[in-house]
This record gives sequence, C-alpha cells and structure tokens, in this order.
Amino acid sequence: MVTSTHETSHRIFQDHPEVLAPVFQALGLEPPVKAEIEAITPDATEIKPLERRVDTVLKVVPSDGDGFLLAIEAQTKRAPDKGVNWAYYVSYLHAKFELPVLLVAVCRHRSTATWAAGPFECRVGPWATQVTRPFVLGPDTVPPVTDEAMVAREPALATFSALVHSESEQSEAILNLLARGMRSFDKATAMYWSEFLEIGLENTPARETWRELEKMVVTFFPGRGTVFEEAYLDGEAKGEVAGKKQAVLRVLEARGLAVSDDVRERVDACTDAQVIDSWLDRSVAVERVEDLFGEE
Repeated sequence: MVTSTHETSHRIFQDHPEVLAPVFQALGLEPPVKAEIEAITPDATEIKPLERRVDTVLKVVPSDGDGFLLAIEAQTKRAPDKGVNWAYYVSYLHAKFELPVLLVAVCRHRSTATWAAGPFECRVGPWATQVTRPFVLGPDTVPPVTDEAMVAREPALATFSALVHSESEQSEAILNLLARGMRSFDKATAMYWSEFLEIGLENTPARETWRELEKMVVTFFPGRGTVFEEAYLDGEAKGEVAGKKQAVLRVLEARGLAVSDDVRERVDACTDAQVIDSWLDRSVAVERVEDLFGEE
C-alpha cells in the first residue's frame, strides 16, 4: 500500500536532488548541485502482464565523469521479496539505459536500514552469481539537524533529515529546531516545506508535534487533512459566502501573491456562491492573481 510516508521519502529527490549530498559524499563524487540530474521513467514493466515500478529513477550526468542512474526506493519495513525485486530493477535499468545503476534505499527505522543494506544474493551452493548491495539513507547515514543555519542554508536536506529521524528520540528536538529555522524563510518557502514535512510524517506522534509548530495557511497537497487545508477549507465548512471570500484572499496572500485593492473589491462585491467556489478552487493553483477570474 502506497502511503504519504512512502511517497515523500522518495518524491523529495525528484524536485530537490541536493538531498542526495550524503550519497555523493560517501562515494567521493562531485556534489549533486554540479551535476545534471533529470527524472526518467520508473517503469520497469516487461511485455508480459507483470508490473514492476521503481519509486524514483534519476539520471545523473556529472560535469566531469561518466553518467549513471539512481534508483531510489523508500522502505518502511522489511519485505521478503524486496531483494529479488531490487536485483531485477538494477539489471533491467542497466540493460535498458546502458548506464551503471546505484540503488538507494531510504529507511527511517534503524533495523530496517540494517536489513536493507544487504547483501541480497542469488546463490547456488557456495557461488553467488549476483549480489545486490543498496546504499542506505537512514538514521546512521543521514546526520540529524542540529543547527538552525543548516535549515536556512539547505531546507531540503534539513526536511529530509527530520523525516529520516522521525522515529528517533531526537525527533521532537529536531522538529523544534526546524520550526525555528523556517522563520527565516519567505512565506511561500516556509509553507511548502512545512506541509511537505507534515505529509511525510503521516499519522505519527511526530506529526502531531509538528502540527503544533506550524502556523501557515493553504495546502499544496489537497485532500490530506493538513493544518493548511483545514484553514483553507474553513470558510467553506462554515457554508457562508463571506467566509469563502475571506478564504480566497487568505490563500492568495499565503502563497505570496500580491492582492490589489481592485481584486479585494471584486471578490468582496461578488454574491454568487458558485463563482466564489470556483475562485476558491483556483486560488491554490493560479500563478497570477489575475488568473483567478478566468474567463469571467
């Protein structure tokens, strides 16, 4: 079953490859910010009706050196068939793209991380024909956040670290430090990382701790029931036109969009509940305030 915890544990690498810094450092490669990194299809399905899908696959092209693929798997617990699947992913991607493959497993639990390191062997008697050794990002390989300056300097890595250590005894201290560090962000950046973290923590005690710390409005993940979304839907839940109007303006402002007096007056003057509902839906996605009104 795909969960929010699982999705955020690998999705973060697609948009923020700088989180891969610990991997690059351990392997003696140049920092990921200097390499060209692009997401490619994670589909590893054969012609036969058997679907196999890697969580995230990235193609890395260093400025100096040979390219390779990163196959990233989020693993929340041990799985008896995972060693076989991982061996298949590596072999398939290597054959399809003719590039070497580095398999990275992201684990929050120390015991799961120890298991995920392998090796996973295809063995007959004393002879191992194939050996799979994932590179594990877990509590022992991802340093915890201990400095507010790191949060401001590397928000993606700091957020990822908080997710990895969410099951540890240090979790509450890390979250408090992260919240303090986010005060230096602009509103849109703070909202994005704050909610990304809440979604990643899912239904855990750490998530409730974080919900007490975050003070933002608007959601980037509709339907997840976050603090942002509760505030966003507040006006709609009341069933009042006035509440919905206020919600439209709050969402736009929370996303860092400049709301002019003309826009405020136009929203305030509207009495059509359906029109206001459409504005409320658009307010979470429009890039310019002017686009809020569409063809109206």
